[in-house]
Amino acid sequence: MAGRVVVIGATGGVGSALARRLAARGQEPFLVGRDAARLGALAAELGAPSAVADVLEPAGLAAAVTAAGPVLAGLAYCAGSIPLKPLKRLTEQDFLEAWRLNVLGAALAVQAAQPALAAAPGGGAVVLFSSIAARQGFANHAAIAAAKAGVEGLVVALGAELAPAIRVNAVAPSLMRTGIAAPLTANAAMAEAIAKLHPLPRLGMAEDAAGLAAFLLSEEAGWISGQVIGVDGGRATLRSKG
Repeated sequence: MAGRVVVIGATGGVGSALARRLAARGQEPFLVGRDAARLGALAAELGAPSAVADVLEPAGLAAAVTAAGPVLAGLAYCAGSIPLKPLKRLTEQDFLEAWRLNVLGAALAVQAAQPALAAAPGGGAVVLFSSIAARQGFANHAAIAAAKAGVEGLVVALGAELAPAIRVNAVAPSLMRTGIAAPLTANAAMAEAIAKLHPLPRLGMAEDAAGLAAFLLSEEAGWISGQVIGVDGGRATLRSKG
């Protein structure tokens, strides 16, 4: 699918990996992130346009998406978080922040991009990010699991509402070696133990999730919508031998 793709959260592990994939195949990414220095460096590397915006500030987010242009081939919302706390320590603010970052930000980004995505020849595509935690229970994941379940609800609701002009799908990774997962992966012993819980016994890499996202944004995925697809080493559906 030729045309510009907005990548929100472009300076994160998955966002930057996706932006590089899109640029390599000749599909111009429009980079959106809140860290101006890192965003500028990535934009210079890829020769891509960019806009600084925080997904927690709706007006700025909408302005950044709108600045990407009147016709968009796709939008990838790669912003996210992994707030891990036991229920007894979670506050109302913890739940609200997880929901605002993962669900509300995604919904408002799609809302801002809807006219431009619908104007794309052959229709536009949206990729959001869920998590294995939305469907498989893990201790200390109440806030993020609830938020990511909201993302999955958003996928099927928007997939129905925006069809046939816009396709909407999500990628649901297991634990990956990215910046936001550093508290869990920095310890080598802990990382190895978690890796062994996967039937394919390693942690995910940003490129694993970015590869599926790039496919879902392409013409090859032109008959796929309303789906949440795991990139999880088989953990969500297979029993590990470890």
